[in-house]
Formats: sequence, structure tokens, C-alpha cells
Amino acid sequence: MSLMETTCAAGIDPVLAQSFRVSARCGCFMQAARSLNIKSTQLRKHLAQLESQLQCSLFSHQDNGLALSREGLALQAQLIALAHARDSPVIEQPLIRLAVAESILHDILGRDLVALLRRNASVRLDIITLDSELSLQAISADVVLWLASTESPLPGPSFAISEPQRLARLEYLPHIAKRYSRVAARPDSLDDLADFMLVQWQHDRQVESFRPWNSVVDQRLAGVVQLHSYGLMLEMIRCSACIGLLPRYISQFDRGLIALPELFEQPMQRQVWMAVNADTQGQADVQMLVELIRNTFTERREWFES
Repeated sequence: MSLMETTCAAGIDPVLAQSFRVSARCGCFMQAARSLNIKSTQLRKHLAQLESQLQCSLFSHQDNGLALSREGLALQAQLIALAHARDSPVIEQPLIRLAVAESILHDILGRDLVALLRRNASVRLDIITLDSELSLQAISADVVLWLASTESPLPGPSFAISEPQRLARLEYLPHIAKRYSRVAARPDSLDDLADFMLVQWQHDRQVESFRPWNSVVDQRLAGVVQLHSYGLMLEMIRCSACIGLLPRYISQFDRGLIALPELFEQPMQRQVWMAVNADTQGQADVQMLVELIRNTFTERREWFES
């Protein structure tokens, strides 16, 4: 017998019973609402309805925490006993696999994914970071976000996908931390870079459109740091006098960074592409994630406008 049938056998509406059980387990209305994927006001309404039906108080506040009353403890014991007697199964949530370029996850998408998990604690999400063309070719996922040229999404994923969608065109410029560069002393020519340490994310060495920057780095005999971590590269630019290549939108993400647009005449650009696994694109959870990503880029569209 299912959990719904079990709670009905106890004479309590299954939705109200589930709201009570999760609240009792979490000891916090906000966390319980998050686990149930509902608003806390709706959860409190369910519990008030249950207390009205049973004509008793089920919770009490003690020492800044939430505790069960005597009647609440008795109800919890009854529901646990009924659940054990009926062997109620837990409903398995579908696993959603998201593969995303490391910089896009760090700068643009991460906050909205955190917000998704705060709203829905029961979701099963596998996030795969892409830091090279090789990793893009090797993975299998339901939704993929990757960086490629502005003209073509190739090379793209190796599995069957929907038609790739353009989400944003990104322009890349050298950046430096404001606190380490007075306006009068900021470099405005390639010769001026000799006085600064350069930092490079190793993944960028393979990007054809970054050839102007990569040529400068490759010619360095000293004063250059190569890194395999995007986050560490960003931290080195923030916290030292290093100059590194970053997307123009980064100053929206971190106001402490400033672009140096006068150094290179040739534009350095990439395109953010998104595609969905052809076998799972019809699933509701996959479409939910796709919609979240589209909304994220729509809300931040001013980030990508030059």
C-alpha cells in the first residue's frame, strides 16, 4: 500500500500528513517547505488545517527551535508505525545531468542553480564541468552548455542532441584589479604589459580566437603563471597585480575588476551554445532546467551587450 493510502487509513488527508511528517523530521518550517518544494506559507496553512481537524496543537517553540507537543509526538509515532506496517516506498526522482563550461557555471549559472536547490530539495542533479574540448566530447548529459566559435557550435557533444541554440556572444579582454592599478598607470599598449605579471587559464591556450593574447603569453620568458583552475585564475587577478584574459561581463560579476580594452585591436569572442539530449528532451524535469537556463541568460542580457 502506498504512503497516500497509508495516511488515508489513519483518517488524515495525505497531503496534511506529509506536511506534518516532514516538519517533524526537519524541526524547521523553512527547511520542511524547501524539502516539500512548497512555500512556507502554504506549509503553515496545511499544518493549521491539520491542527484544526485534530483539535490540538502539534508543535511548540522551545529555545529558538521547533519541538513536537505531546499530541504531536503521539501522531508522529502513529504515522511511523503505519508507514512501517505498509512498507511505503520512497518515490525516486529522475536524475538530470547538466554539463556546463566551467566559467559559465562559476560566473553566470551557479547562483540560479543554488536558488533551484533551495526551492526544491528533492531534485536529483548531476553537474558536470567542462574545461576542455576533450571533456565535451567524452560526456553524456541531458542538457549541455559549452563555448565555441561565434559562427559554429562545433566541436560539440558526441551524442545525439537537439539543434544547438545561441545564448550569448561573449567578448574577452585583459582585466586587472582596480585596487592594484591607478588610472594613470594602467597599461594601454602591449609594451606596457612588461611591467605586469600575466596569468593564463590553461584551457584558453587551445582557443583559436584567443591567439592575440596567447601569443603575448607564449613570448614571456618570466612573469607568467599558467593555471588549470578557472576559479584560482580569477582569484589571482582579484588579489594581486596580475593581468588575465576574462569575459567583458566579469565587471558585472565582480565590480573590483576592470577591463583594459586598448591593448588588442583584434576582437576575441566566443559563443555560448546550449543543446538538449535527443533522447530526454521531452522530460518535464529536463525542460524545467532548460527554462531556468534561458531565463538566467535573458535576465543577464545586459552583461553581454558591448
